[in-house]
Amino acid sequence: MRKFRFILTAMAAVAGFSFISCNNDSKDEEIKYNYTIFQKAVDDQISQNKQHDNAILLVAFGSTWQQAFDAFDATVKAYKKAFPQSDIYISFSSAICRNQAAAGEHADEGAEIRQYYAPDFWLHGFGAAKYKEITVQSLQVIPGEEFANVVGDIKDFVNNKFGDLDQNYIDNGVKIKLGLPLLASVDDVNNVAEIIDDLYADSVADGVMAFMGHGNPNDYDTYNANIRYEQLEEALQDLKPGKYYVGTVDAPDNYKVQVLERMNDDNIPNGTKVYLHPLMSIAGDHAHNDMGGDDDAWEDGYEENEEGEVEDTSWKSYFSHYNGFQPQSIMKGLLEISEIRQVWIDHTKDAEYFYEGAEE
Repeated sequence: MRKFRFILTAMAAVAGFSFISCNNDSKDEEIKYNYTIFQKAVDDQISQNKQHDNAILLVAFGSTWQQAFDAFDATVKAYKKAFPQSDIYISFSSAICRNQAAAGEHADEGAEIRQYYAPDFWLHGFGAAKYKEITVQSLQVIPGEEFANVVGDIKDFVNNKFGDLDQNYIDNGVKIKLGLPLLASVDDVNNVAEIIDDLYADSVADGVMAFMGHGNPNDYDTYNANIRYEQLEEALQDLKPGKYYVGTVDAPDNYKVQVLERMNDDNIPNGTKVYLHPLMSIAGDHAHNDMGGDDDAWEDGYEENEEGEVEDTSWKSYFSHYNGFQPQSIMKGLLEISEIRQVWIDHTKDAEYFYEGAEE
């Protein structure tokens, strides 16, 4: 009898990869052709690199910036050191990031042209190579929509979605573990808060620090994950009141506008330095543009949209026009910070079985 053990039993998984519905037969054939090409590329990489019976797949949303590529490379290197008996692979869950990385979106700025593949290609390749144990490690910050997609990819794999893997291997030969996101629990929140304060206590001695996470719109706030941002701010404020703030790009009622309101409520003095830091695994488009961009649409003041956010201007530009604040960007993703990267590694070490095949 098969035995499934799902982490966070209240989770409802969403679909992973699916073909695009299209009435154009030639378009369908192109999609199928590309799928075959991508799967072969992944299978070839696995064939060339398989040295152990265990595989670890790191799943990131993705990026097209060289700084992000370097962070991912450093993460793979750290995982190889931490897990010498496992083969380490990395994937992008975002089709846009995969396509634009392959097209060299930032090549003119020195970024490499990179080819990354979706998690489902890797999982299928692991199945074809018959790894005995597969650990899928989410590189997401919160257990939100993107993490739900990771769960969906694993479910498709253990259900042999396309029916072309050895069913006996699926039923009896493979074990799958799931490594949780950075802020999977309140304990994680408190741990990361202490790491942040250890790293930036000197910086906030003469200013404050505002973190920019991604967040999910309400309709996509899977597992009520946006609460992690509030909890992190509370944990940081407990350590140093009036020194740390945590906002988002997409979580309603926690935009930069609300961050400024909380700073004003705390009577942060005029002229204070505001250190801006991405609360994302890497420093990509959101960090460089939404947080640290040099846009300046200031005329008669910024107008809020119906959700209470000021669009089309960065955190850096926004804060520079209030209270004489002096915004300074710290362009560093969380995977670039070894102490925080270690939290993800610890999650991998502590990963529980998502699927264990047949019971003896």
